[in-house]
Formats: sequence, C-alpha cells, structure tokens
Amino acid sequence: MADGEATVAADQAVRLQVAAARQEESGRGIARMPRSAFQALGITEGDPIEIEGKRITAALAFPAYDEDQSLSVVRLDGLQRANAETAGGEHVQVRRAQTRVASRVVFAPAQRQMRLQGPPEALKRVFAGKPLVQGDLVATHGQQPVQNVPPEVRRMFNTPAYALTQIRLQVISTVPRGIVTIGPETEVELRAEYAEPRDGRGTVNYDDVGGMDDTIKQLREMVELPLRYPELFTRLGVDPPKGVLLHGPPGTGKTRLAQAVANESEAEFFIINGPEIMGSAYGESEKRLREVFEQAERAQPSIVFIDEIDSIAPKRQNVQGEAEKRLVAQLLTLMDGLQARANLVVIAATNRPDAIDEALRRPGRFDREIIVGVPDEKGRREILGIHTRGMPLGEGVDLRELSRSTHGFVGADLAALAREAAIEAVRRIMPKLDLDARTVPPEVLETLQVEKNDFREALKRVQPSAMREVMVQAPTVGWSDIGGLGTAQEKLREGVELPLRNPQAFDRLGIRPAKGFLLYGPPGTGKTLLAKAVAREAEANFISMKSSDLLSKWYGESEQQISKLFARARQVAPCVVFIDEIDSLVPARGSGAGEPQVTARVVNTILAEMDGMEELNSIVVIGATNRPTLVDPALLRPGRFDELVYVGPPDEAGRAHILSIHTRNMPLAADVDLAPIAAQTDRYTGADLEDVVRRAGLLAIRRDGENAQAVTAADFRAALEESRASVSEAMEREYEAMQGELKRRAMEVRPIGFLTEGMVESTRSSKH
Repeated sequence: MADGEATVAADQAVRLQVAAARQEESGRGIARMPRSAFQALGITEGDPIEIEGKRITAALAFPAYDEDQSLSVVRLDGLQRANAETAGGEHVQVRRAQTRVASRVVFAPAQRQMRLQGPPEALKRVFAGKPLVQGDLVATHGQQPVQNVPPEVRRMFNTPAYALTQIRLQVISTVPRGIVTIGPETEVELRAEYAEPRDGRGTVNYDDVGGMDDTIKQLREMVELPLRYPELFTRLGVDPPKGVLLHGPPGTGKTRLAQAVANESEAEFFIINGPEIMGSAYGESEKRLREVFEQAERAQPSIVFIDEIDSIAPKRQNVQGEAEKRLVAQLLTLMDGLQARANLVVIAATNRPDAIDEALRRPGRFDREIIVGVPDEKGRREILGIHTRGMPLGEGVDLRELSRSTHGFVGADLAALAREAAIEAVRRIMPKLDLDARTVPPEVLETLQVEKNDFREALKRVQPSAMREVMVQAPTVGWSDIGGLGTAQEKLREGVELPLRNPQAFDRLGIRPAKGFLLYGPPGTGKTLLAKAVAREAEANFISMKSSDLLSKWYGESEQQISKLFARARQVAPCVVFIDEIDSLVPARGSGAGEPQVTARVVNTILAEMDGMEELNSIVVIGATNRPTLVDPALLRPGRFDELVYVGPPDEAGRAHILSIHTRNMPLAADVDLAPIAAQTDRYTGADLEDVVRRAGLLAIRRDGENAQAVTAADFRAALEESRASVSEAMEREYEAMQGELKRRAMEVRPIGFLTEGMVESTRSSKH
C-alpha cells in the first residue's frame, strides 16, 4: 500500500494516527480527516463518525487541511482525545457512525466550582445534529468561524452561543445508549451541580494552553512517554526521567501546563502547594511530604506537582530555620528513593529558579529544566483564541491586531484582558437590566457582544504583570503629533522602528540593529516625545526612568536597580527603555577628585548591560540629555549608543506644523494665520511654541471671560510679546560645534601618563 493511504479493515474502518486540532476549533466536536478516509468509509462532509481508542466516542467528519491531505492522520481536540482515551501519536479506528435520535439527554457541568441555570432549549440549539455518547465531555462552542466547511454545516455552528464563555459539560446519560443526536422531540435536562466524571480525568488539556508548542513537545518526551510506555525505557536499559523543573515569569501557565500533561497522559495528579505542606509540629512537614509520595506510588502512573517549590526547598545555606533544611533533605531523599521502574514523575514550578537548593538541580532529581517564557505574537494570538472561544465577539474585533499590541503580556494578563473586556460589555447593558427581576431578559442576552472598543478600554486597565514594579506605558503619541524634527525622526524610524517590526531584514543581511540612541539638544525640543512616538510606532512597550529614580544612597542598590530594569525589559521585549537626563546617571569617570564612587559603579553596570554576555534582543535604549559632553565617553562608542541624534530647534516649516498640532482643538478666529507666527518665532522650541498657544488662549479668556468663543490674531500677537525663545544664538552655535566633538571624544584614549600619575598619588597617600 502506498505511503499516506488509509488502511481499510474488513468492517469498513480506517486506522488513523491522532494529531492535535487547531486551537480555534477546540470544543467544536469535529474531526478532520484526509479525502482518502472519506472515500474508504463512503461518507460526506458533516457526517457523524465513530472514533475508537480505549473508549468509543463520536464526532462530525470534516476534510483535512491541505497540508494534511497526504497524511493518515485525524485531528482531534483535547476533549475528543479525552473521550476516546487516546493521545497524540497513537492510532484510532474510525468508522461510519450509526446514530439514533435520543428521546432524553442529561447534561451536567464538568467543573466542580460551577453551578448552571438556563433553559434546556438553548442546549438543544447548540448541540442539535451533533453526535453524543454517554460519559463524553462536550463544550458549548464559541463564535470563531470554522474554515473549510459546507454552507449547510456552517449554519449549525452559527447558532447563538449558550453563554458569554465556553462551558464544558458532561453527558450524564442518553436514552437510548450508544451514539445519539438531539432532535426536535428530544427531552434535554441540565443539572445545576457538578457530577463526578466516569474516570476522574480532568477537563484541562493541551488545547487550554496556548503559545507553548515547543514546551509541550519537551514535556511530552520527559513525562508522557515514560508514563504511557515505561517498557520503552526498560528495553533500552535506562531509567526513565524522575523530575522536570518548569520555571519562568509568573502567569505564564506553568501550573496549567502540568495539569494538562497529567490529563493527557491519563495519570493521577497529586498537587503540593509549597506553603500548605509546612506544619507547626516537629517533623510534621516531612511526614506530609512522605504521605503524598506514598499515595502517588500506590496510584501510579502518577504525577506529583510541586507548585512554588522555592518556598519549601530554598538554598540551605541561606535559611536560618532547621525545619526548612530538614524539608529540603526529605525531598532529596524521596526523589532519590523513587524506584528505578516506578511509574511516577515529579514536576515542580517556580519563578525563582536561583532560589532553589542546588542539590535538587542535578540529573537524577530534576533531569531537565524547561523555561516557560513570555509568549510571542503567535502565542498571544493562540491564548486570546482560548480565552475568547465562547465569547460573542463583535464584527470589529481582530485578535491578530490585539496580539500585536499586547507585547509582554503573559497568559494570566491576556485572561484578565478578556475578562475586563467582558465586564466592559456588561457595563454597557446595565441600564437595560431590571435589578429587581434577578434574571436577564433573553433578548438582552442575544444582543450582548464584546466590541473592539471594550478591548480598547480593557487595555487601559490591564498592563503586563512582569512590569508592575516599573513604570510601563503604551505611549499615545505618534509621528503625527510631532513636528519639525524630520532628521531625528528619520534616524529613529530606521534605527528603532524597522528592526523591532522587521528583524528578518537585518538577519538576512547579517547585520545587527542599533542598541542605543543618545538624543541631545537644548531643553524643550521634544526628545522625550520622540522616544514615546518611536515606541508606539514600533508597537513596543515603553519603560521610562528618570536618573534620580535609579540612584540610591545604599551601597550596591543603584547597580541592582539598573540590572533589574534591564531584566524586566528582556521579559517584555520588544521594549524601548528611555532614561531621561542620562548625564546625571552616567557622568564621565575620573572627571574630578570629589566624584562619588557610586557613579563609577553605575557607569560600569550600564556598560556591562548594554554589551555584556546577555544579548539585548529586541531592546533599544534611548537616553536624553541637554549636556552630552558630561556623559562618559565609553558609552558613546558603537555597540552602546550607536547613534548620537541632535534634536535642535525646528525650522519655519516645522514650527508651523507644531503650531497646527497645538491648535488642533482650539477654536481659532478667521483672522488667525499660523504661517506669520511661525516666521516670527525663530529659535523657538516645541515647548516655547506650546507656551505661545497656551498664553493666547489665556488672553482670550481674560478678555471675554468664561464666554470666550475663539482665539484671535491679536491674542497671538500679545502672546508673542510676552514669550521669548529659550535657545540663544550662542547656545545654537555651541551645540553645532558639539556634534563632531562627541564622536571624537568617544574614540579618544586617556593618556597613560594620567594613569601613572594617579597611581603615584595613591602610593604617596598610602605611605603617609
């Protein structure tokens, strides 16, 4: 038989290999198969099929995606894999299903903490025509479109969703038994309370964790394979892995991933929450730990999951109490004491891997350490798809656009974003609700949708959790809000926006993007505005720090603050780090006898961070100063601040543009012409021009009081008489002379005589 053809059995069954469905199709109850399987079974698109793994379940047959047509695979979502008691990579038998219309079907919530109320008619609409089997876990589908389906089947999926979010239900019983469908005469009952599942298998699966395909592959190798096929390791004569350590920032889905692995590998799941294991009596903590491992050994195959392991296994040299040291020793003994052939794996999670005792971090205990990092744009799109599965989304909601504007968001942040958007939608319909009625009218529920604007409002309230300790913002200033800075704007666009938005172009040419930009020029020319605009246009996070915030009187704390700042930036990349008044943070070293030691250490730390061992991938540092000659020359060389950008006073055309920006919302009288004002304001900076506009508005209020309707040309003339340019001719000439000087200073080497002289001085002072 040719490769790629389905194997046809005598009873008209095809043998196909299980693969995971795409995230957006999770909970739809569909199975995608190649055309060859359709022909072998004699079925058409949308027909029900029977899937036999260790258990029999049913689904609707849909055509495979183009890339799968030559493969003998059937794509099933996590619920279907659980219903068939199979896993990715295993084989199942697929047959044409013999269905009957049920006279009665009973549903119940599949989650323990959920109580449901609602008309059974809604469930009849959602599950009409879909094959069901007693004991199956099913889901009310969301409103994301299903691709590659015939129009008559698409109508089935366009029925109104049962609730705002996807709800998982268990099919408690069907009359008759076997594979049934719900028809017009079927009696549907919805029980309010959770019912114990048939086999204790949970509802979290790989479909519920997005943006971590590589992590899942690694975990399946380390956990699922040893638990499902221990004989493989026996045959190879090696011990299966005993432990896996998951580490990464908070909220990335470490706990959820461990639950999904346990459910997909059909293992018993024992969870140890770090602080809960601690007891007050002598030896109580160790006893509780031993009991959990004993239960897990009796129930194997099993997974012991230790959450926040740093709280129960800290470095022993760093803790004072004996109880913590004994607990670490007990955990080491238990992991070493796991029988070589014991079908048990320990998974631990932490966001502080460096705080864990080193003895745990070796092969034989935690055999592999897997980083669960901040998701990229594709991962964020998957996670948003999971959290909006059952959400009735409005026409304008674009999840791809949302995923692009949520840099640095982890899974927990994106879940909060979806929840906040839903609350915003509820807030909109609150006036239509009768609070005394205690129920929501069906017509109001039918019209409830989460709109694009709801997500926009939610984004104002939710910020990346990794950035809570530093000031982070999504800038609102764009290129259209800046005038008169053409050359500086062009340099920043090429150096920041292009590499952050299109890094492939730089990889293709084998060059690295610029790491840093130093914006210098007179005060008020718009250096801070430029940094904000470039962060927004590059769709990057923006961390703004003042030099005074980073300096501390305590020894070593300033350097620690800077290291922490760069560590945060790496977590939420792509990121623009903006340091204002940078001359006070990194003054030239050796510039004076009274120079405090802290500034030299701060300069060294920033130098090490900018071109040290850790690469600054997708991070751009922008410094701003109006005294660039005070900045340490070591920072001005390529590889640190690659570009020195002069931001000077705007020319006449630039001034006209700036005036039009500041008068955008100002009612101007017919006699106001901004061009003459721009001509009269030579050497005025952006801040000076804003001051002129503000003074003109104040003069209009002073003249007409609260009834002022418009600002006149006379107001602007009077405002010009009261204001002045903050940049003098001498200052302008000084900055122009400085432009060539700065690069030359960066290349200068300090004379050896200076060092020798200093060494002689220190020797003399030590003798005295």
